Amino acid sequence: MAVPYEPTNASTTAPARYGAPILYPTAIRQPAMPLAELPPGVEMVTLPGGYRTLAYTHPQPTAPAPSPVGQPVPAWAKTTALLAPTLGGGIAAAGFGISYAAPGLIAMTEALWAAIALIAAGTLAPLFLRAGRATSGRGGAPVQHVTQNITATGLFGKATGSINQR
Repeated sequence: MAVPYEPTNASTTAPARYGAPILYPTAIRQPAMPLAELPPGVEMVTLPGGYRTLAYTHPQPTAPAPSPVGQPVPAWAKTTALLAPTLGGGIAAAGFGISYAAPGLIAMTEALWAAIALIAAGTLAPLFLRAGRATSGRGGAPVQHVTQNITATGLFGKATGSINQR
């Protein structure tokens, strides 16, 4: 037959299943704290069963706190609050548009570089050809200079001119 638990001040070992002993704790008396040292909100209370214990209590408000007076929102705060999402949306739309335009911009950049190369080749080719002709040992023809003078009377008058070759 099992031994019922009897609270005592001494440890008692009773047999248990599987051979493990049951240890009953020894009650230790804690030193009592003086009531003057209790922190705020903690009091000694008596429970309905007659036990006295420490408990947290809710302090009763002495007077209701005055409600804060509402102040109107300044106009600059309203304007800023309305502009912030608009500005953010504009930046997002610009980023979205740039992401779609990037392939076309890359293609246009390549086309512009090709046009610059064509203009440069068209401008520099005659210079290289003249330089090559003047330095060649073949005795090329001398460079001819042509001067043309054109005169006209009035805005729609007949124009006359002369060509001088040197």
